[in-house]
Parts: sequence; structure tokens; C-alpha cells
Amino acid sequence: MTGTLAPTRPLTAADRCDRCGAQAYVRVALSSGGELLFCAHHMRQHGDSVRKIAVEIHDETDRLHAEKADTSER
Repeated sequence: MTGTLAPTRPLTAADRCDRCGAQAYVRVALSSGGELLFCAHHMRQHGDSVRKIAVEIHDETDRLHAEKADTSER
């Protein structure tokens, strides 16, 4: 595949995991032009297989730790 990939838009609460419907924190771009969305749990579960077919992986799971820290400060 040649060329550059389009900038990845941030994931929002409207983006849902394709496996369970939870909030997605990972977007996987496929060479076919499609994409898969995963929650952190399902990305950990299927990560090895997904990495074999991914063109790009946009991972925002670090937001989970930031959100947890924000709520513990209250």
C-alpha cells in the first residue's frame, strides 16, 4: 500500500466496540479500507490477531487511566 493515511479522528463516546457495544478506545484501519472498533478488553483479547491484519492502529486506551485519575481526585 502506498501513500499516506488520512489523519485519524479522535474516538468519542458514540464509537462503540464491534464485539460488545462498550465504548471503543481502539480503531483499527484495514487494508480493505474498512475499520474495526474495540474496547480495551477486546483489543487485549484479540490484539495479536488484529495486528496481523491492521494497516494502522489508533489506540486511546491511555484515556482510561486519565479518566480514572480524574475521578479519584474528587
